[in-house]
Amino acid sequence: MVLVERNAAGEVTDLLRQLIRNACVNDGTPGSGQERRNADVLMSVLDGCGVDIELYEPQPGRVSLVARMQGSRPGAASLTLLGHTDVVPADPAGWRHDPFGGELVDDEVWGRGAIDMLNLTASMAVGIRRLALSGFRPAGDLVFIAVADEEALGTHGAGWLTTYAAAEVATDFLVTEAGGFPIATPAGIRLPVVTAEKGSWWCTLVVKGAPGHASQPLRTDNALVKAAEAVRRLAEHDIPAEIHESWRRFVRGLALPGELTDAMLDPERVGPLCDDLPAVGLARQIHASTHTTVAPTVAHGGTKVNVIPDRVEIQVDIRVLPGWGAREVEAMMSAALGDLAGEVDITWGSTDSASSSPSDTAMWDAMQRVAGRHYPEARCIPFLTAGATDARFFRRLGTVAYGFGLFSNRLSFEDYGAMFHGVDERVDVESLRLSTELWEGLAREMLG
Repeated sequence: MVLVERNAAGEVTDLLRQLIRNACVNDGTPGSGQERRNADVLMSVLDGCGVDIELYEPQPGRVSLVARMQGSRPGAASLTLLGHTDVVPADPAGWRHDPFGGELVDDEVWGRGAIDMLNLTASMAVGIRRLALSGFRPAGDLVFIAVADEEALGTHGAGWLTTYAAAEVATDFLVTEAGGFPIATPAGIRLPVVTAEKGSWWCTLVVKGAPGHASQPLRTDNALVKAAEAVRRLAEHDIPAEIHESWRRFVRGLALPGELTDAMLDPERVGPLCDDLPAVGLARQIHASTHTTVAPTVAHGGTKVNVIPDRVEIQVDIRVLPGWGAREVEAMMSAALGDLAGEVDITWGSTDSASSSPSDTAMWDAMQRVAGRHYPEARCIPFLTAGATDARFFRRLGTVAYGFGLFSNRLSFEDYGAMFHGVDERVDVESLRLSTELWEGLAREMLG
């Protein structure tokens, strides 16, 4: 794809629409995603503008792109803009527009990935291109990475790069998804910056029984019946709220009325608050930020309608707060399953603990200055995300990593949150412009 020279918003809009149409859908299987399609488009956008490009392909089709503007001063701090090119599946039946059509409707680009996170990936690519063509020469390395496989915990993307190409992708500062959605508060606009994320503990439960003829179900050992009870117990298990520092700083930064602030910071009151809030999206966000959560999501079992099933597999998504490790997770699962615990085998697929970065850094100050040009008197505030991002891999290398972007106030904070892995995902052209100018501004502030 060759971008026609035009304003930043137009360039990003064109690119985003193409990335959406490429439908790099990641269903978690090794052969899905096929992110090479989007990597090839991004490479064509950046080709000829003076950046060095490397492609990495740990599995056929699972391609990540690394584009670098070499720094001019040895020892200067480096900055990486990190986007991903894969998206989660989408059922067209629930959408108002084709989720892979990349349609432009009323100055909004519609499609899977429009918010998560092809919008930022496209704006990062255009931002780097515009910087290079302008003659900008950074003091330290300025890097754009577009990774595969973020939507399946990064095994073939950021996880692979930081393991097998760590020297090539090591960086001092990094920005990825997903913050910068403006929140209107009594004290003015607040811009959340993801400084921390919950840990991801994914597992598969295997429930065993004994086969038999389904016409005689009395006193059979039906694995599906036991699995249904295990799911019910997991879904209803009460995990106490915990108020951690990231959440406390976010809530204090919102400057909400005292009674609401007190309830959001009280572990005894925050649960009932979530139950009573009429805004479901906000209630879910508050709950996820103050609780370790357990969500049974996939079940497989049975062989035939007239056969009592002897094996059922249940996949469970567990997201843990800071301070949780193997001992805490295993104790919680045992308590939730109760007397079924001995009849369930658990295989752990992901055991990532929560991660965080400090906010008293040069990058934080630069983000505040650049954001202030577009939202005067707005304040950046730390935020913990319930979802996993690729930032955690780079934090393990010692990188200060944040989630940020810059969005218009056309949609609410709750609207943005509902679109992640939801229906009718879309982003307005003004937000694409703002994010592109953010990356250009940050590069000049940090590396100029």
